Order: sequence, then C-alpha cells, then structure tokens
Amino acid sequence: MDVYAEYQKKLTTPEKAVSMVKSGDWVEYGSFTGQPIALDKALAARKDELMDVKIRATTATRMPEIVKADPEAKHFIYNNWHFSGLDRKLHDQGACWYIPMLYNELPSYYRNFLDVDVAMLPVTPMDEKGYFNFGPQVSHTKAICEKAKKIILEVNPMIPRCLGGREEVIHISEVDALVETEWAMPQVRSVPPTENDNKIAGFIMPELVDGSCIQLGIGGMPNAMGKIIAQSDLKDLGVHTEMMTESIVDMVEAGRVTGARKRFDTFKTVYTFSMGTQKTYDFLHNNPSCAIYPVDYVNNPFVISQHDNFIAINNCVELDLFGQVCSESSGTRNISGTGGQVDFTLGAYHSQGGKSFICLESTYQKKDGELCSRIKPILTPGAIVTTHRAMVNYIVTEFGIVNLKGKTTWERAEALISVAHPDFREELIKEAEQMGIWRRTHKLAL
Repeated sequence: MDVYAEYQKKLTTPEKAVSMVKSGDWVEYGSFTGQPIALDKALAARKDELMDVKIRATTATRMPEIVKADPEAKHFIYNNWHFSGLDRKLHDQGACWYIPMLYNELPSYYRNFLDVDVAMLPVTPMDEKGYFNFGPQVSHTKAICEKAKKIILEVNPMIPRCLGGREEVIHISEVDALVETEWAMPQVRSVPPTENDNKIAGFIMPELVDGSCIQLGIGGMPNAMGKIIAQSDLKDLGVHTEMMTESIVDMVEAGRVTGARKRFDTFKTVYTFSMGTQKTYDFLHNNPSCAIYPVDYVNNPFVISQHDNFIAINNCVELDLFGQVCSESSGTRNISGTGGQVDFTLGAYHSQGGKSFICLESTYQKKDGELCSRIKPILTPGAIVTTHRAMVNYIVTEFGIVNLKGKTTWERAEALISVAHPDFREELIKEAEQMGIWRRTHKLAL
C-alpha cells in the first residue's frame, strides 16, 4: 500500500467528513486533551438537519460547539464518562449527562456493550509506515476504533507523539476520512497546594521507601506530594499512574524516578492519559522512558498489585463514620466521576508493601461562610459512594493519618473522629453514639 496516496484519497474538509453522521447515531469525541475541534464545529453547523445524535466524551477542556449550538439538547445529546469543571456546569444546566463506570473496565464496555457509529479523534501526523499516534490519551481509544463503523481523524501537528505501551496508534487503512487542523494543546495548570495540602503530604511521606511505585491523582494535594517527593532524597521510585501530571515530570527531572526497581515495565514511566502544561507535553513527546498504555492495563488492579511498595494517593469530597468514601458528587450533584480511585485502592492494597491513601481537608466553607466538616456521621443524602468502606486503607487529613483495615465500626468511628477538625469532634461523637457505633476508649485524645 502507498500510504501517502491513501492519505490523499481520504483527506477531506471537516464539512464533508461529518456528512457521515446521521440522525440517531452515537458519535465518539475522544477523551481529555484529545477531543476534536474542527469536526465538532462542522457537526454543530448541521444542527437543524439532525436529530437525536448522541455524543460520548471524557473530561472536556473546552466548550463543545454542539452544546453551544444546541443548549437545550434537542438535536445533540452530550454525554460524559468523567466531568471536568466545565462538564459539571453543563450538567447543572441540563446540557450534559454522566455515564457511570469503573475506569479499568471502560474498554470492555465498548467491546461488549456499546454502539459506535462515528468516531472523531485527534491524532499526530502520519508516519512513514502509515500510522497516526493518539497522543497523550490512549485510555480507551483503540476500543472505540474497534467498534466504530466510521472513523474520522483530525490530524494536528501540535499533538505530542506518545510512545507505547500498546494501542497508541491507528493505521491509515483503518480510517475512513481525514481532516487537517492546527490547534494548541489545552493547558491544564496544576492547582497550587494549600497549607493543609502540604500537611497531608507530610503525613504520607514517611510511608514511602526507596523503590516505591507511585500513583498520583489530580488536585492540590497530589501536586504537593509530587513537589515534596521531588525535593526528597528518595531513590529509584517508579511511576504507574493513570494521569501523567507536571508534578510527576518534576519528580523525574529531580532524579527521584528511575523505575529501576519496578518488577515489570522496568525503567518506564507508565500512564494512560495526560492533562498538563506544555512542559508536560514536551516531556512526553517521543520520550522512550515513558510508555502509554490503555486503561484496562494501567488501572487493572492485578497489574497494579504486581508492583512492590505501590503507593496510591487520591482525594475525596467527603466520607462518613462507616468509612464510605464519596469522591464524585456533592449530594446528588455530579461533580467529577469514579475515575481510577477504586482501581488503585484495590491494587495498591494487594501490592507487597503497598498502601492506599485517600486524602481530604477536614472542612470546607459554604458560600455563606459557614464551616462544615467533610467527615460526616452519614454521607450527604444522595452522595455517591465511590469507594466501599471495606476497600479503604488509609485516610489522611491535615490532623493525621489513620488505617481503617480490620477495624470494627466503633474503631473506625474513633479513628475518623481523631482526624476530623477539633471543632466537630464532640458533635460527631454524639452522632456516633446515636448510630450505635461509639465506644470511647483511652486511645482517643480529643
């Protein structure tokens, strides 16, 4: 096959490419920083001639044109696997719907259950062998392509070429149409850590050893953790994480990360997607020390557990005295998604020497200034349980760190109240007494 002739044959305009979409179709928009722009705009322009076109995406970094064109969702129905701040606002307006998932299972949902009529995916320019690279969002992309009846690629020279791993490329022979565009990668800046984030990170640091394999979630606390690790004297750390962030780049550049002690993927920094600044994308581009894999490998609890001394660090929104963790909603309001917290909580615990940490600031402030505890007697009515109470290992706040594994309901209540904000501890004790899960012991110092 003459791949360049094939390329020219399939090259078209965005307007002609999206003519493949029909009313009633399921259309895939890719994920994270890899979502189409020119094709989205061209599809939005067809609003009046289409009905019931259902779009699936993951974590939007910009407002989709199809939502701008049809905010009442009469023509385009926008669905999302994991909400960004923008998706959350669209959901509040009735313009976006959430799709529950366990992230490590997502490729299997496509292969076993989902219909894909048209996939629209951004990629790097084609190489001399006829392959396009998906860039920093392999995740479940190949599974989408396997199910898609039609595949349209948006070729963009500004996307970093991220080495695998596996399932990081697609061949020209698998593609139905191509369009050429040029837009800058979305810049997702790190949330600056607060004083409490730094305190929480300080409680976790003594749990790390030379050769630990690290997973960091998103937010100020994981960023604080990354900065402290970068400035530490830890040696030969490994990285096996769903999200590649700038704080991990800092750890690598500081010499903390070599991957030398990983049992497999030795010397490789493994991830399934990246959202960061240009510094992160430049680091990933053609970097053979990094390997991007599909999420059913990276987030597979069995794969995670094979790494010794695995350390998983994630955030949550609130938790209750039973140890149930909510990380994705505020009451009934969906604010993010399950993501990989369950995957890494399970995998890290089953690692030899591994530990899982779920972190939270002990309080939050309402708009009217009222201070509220994030540790509650029971979860806020309607709150989604992300991590089952029996899965939870360590809970960390700015007031300390406690293990919940093997503890009775009253021991859990004591442990959690001990790391709650002092202003709320007496109130939590009264609630625990009423719920029948309180037995004061001499270990609890209020």
